Amino acid sequence: MRVAFYAPMKPPDHPVPSGDRRMARLLIAALTHAGHEVELACRMVSRDGAGDPARQARLAGLGAALSERIVRRYGNRPPDLRPQAWLTYHLYYKAPDWLGPKVSLALGLPYLVAEASVAPKRAGGPWDQGHQAVLQALDQAAAVITLNPADKECLPAGTPKHDLKPFLDPVPYQLASGQRAVHRGTLAQRLALDAEVPWIAVAAMMRPGDKLASYRLLARALAELSDRPWCLLVAGDGPARGEVSQALDSLGSDRVRLLGALDEGRLAALYGAADFMAWPAINEAYGMALLEAQAAGLPVIAGATGGVPGILRHEEGGLLVMPREASALAAAIDRLLGDSQLRGRLSRGARAAVEREHSLAGAAAELDRILRQAVGPS
Repeated sequence: MRVAFYAPMKPPDHPVPSGDRRMARLLIAALTHAGHEVELACRMVSRDGAGDPARQARLAGLGAALSERIVRRYGNRPPDLRPQAWLTYHLYYKAPDWLGPKVSLALGLPYLVAEASVAPKRAGGPWDQGHQAVLQALDQAAAVITLNPADKECLPAGTPKHDLKPFLDPVPYQLASGQRAVHRGTLAQRLALDAEVPWIAVAAMMRPGDKLASYRLLARALAELSDRPWCLLVAGDGPARGEVSQALDSLGSDRVRLLGALDEGRLAALYGAADFMAWPAINEAYGMALLEAQAAGLPVIAGATGGVPGILRHEEGGLLVMPREASALAAAIDRLLGDSQLRGRLSRGARAAVEREHSLAGAAAELDRILRQAVGPS
């Protein structure tokens, strides 16, 4: 069937890399894998990061006007070329959906949401308009697909919830894992690295807030292990690159390599070449990079926060540590640095977990079931 897709926070074809955009594209890929035709309904960005009621009112007005235009556009098509369902990805008070509910209601389409969160404390505050819009959208939803288990806690009673674990296409990462010697040799030569020293990988945007806090905590943890051999390979870029670089400088230039933003192929090669990943994951929703690393057979050490425990099982694909505790993170890193057999066991467990529970094919089958249930018999 034909599905109208909308991501109010950031369109899936937005040029800036992010986990949010990545998951939007994966949802489209999974629906396509299941045989459905997905079209981007609109690129309107509804995000208000400042809590400006006037801006929210303007966005609501723009959404109403665009909704009418979309309804006319779809209504002018032959019936077999009109969408049979609307799917909005990532709904929350800072980026509500001003389009989908109106279009769905006007055209009689089932309205579905993937990844929605509700923040009751925003009621009556500067984001009240966005908060109320989220509640109204959820009230209309025929299905709400939760990717982060933590989001379910505040969803209104009676919300038609469906669990879907975060997922990816594991093939590029599996291929990289199978070429470990090649990728490790290439990186060792290009970056002047000692291939006999354990390599710790990181893949994360460099932006103020939780990401920068995670980088700083990682630096504090690694500073406790200055007497151990290791090298940190960092994939990522962004507006806080200067602050991240400053935080890592104290570890020594011979120990740290900043690789910048990498495309999927080079990122997979990094995962395939490294020995394990370490990331504090402060306030992380779940972390696509953590899933990518495991798909490549890379053991992961991460803070047990948000949805991270939903994609990383302690002692199976890696190690979970207490959030925001540098010493706990350092102890886990120290453990993997000194135990190659443990790294091997976790590597096998990581690959198996992704194949079993987080594959694109599995997500496609579940999304197909949810979609057909929402649409009903034709």
